[in-house]
Amino acid sequence: MLFKRTLKWYKLFDSEMAVNAYVELGRVNSITCGRKKICIARTSKGLFAVNDKCPHNGASLSNGYCTELGTVVCPMHRYHFDLETGRAKSGIGDYVETYPIEIRDDGVYIGFEETVWNLF
Repeated sequence: MLFKRTLKWYKLFDSEMAVNAYVELGRVNSITCGRKKICIARTSKGLFAVNDKCPHNGASLSNGYCTELGTVVCPMHRYHFDLETGRAKSGIGDYVETYPIEIRDDGVYIGFEETVWNLF
């Protein structure tokens, strides 16, 4: 296999306390990591990260809101996207990219999938 998909981890916050102060329970907020703008949501199920751009019309999802059902709602047309899968709840077939979050002893990390050259 010439190309291999891997996760590259980036540190977002120094502690879980810092991320909890940045994103209140039941809320969304945005953060930029590298060249990606991310929508971060905190629900009773945990911390979630999705691409901040709505695939329908490009609105910033972090300007929307989070529901008790675990969705983020686009502020423009009120489309709901599942925070775990990224799938639209309205049946339109759109989805947002989701990113894994890890809470470690030294901070909170987000993983981005990348393709690397693998000769062997």
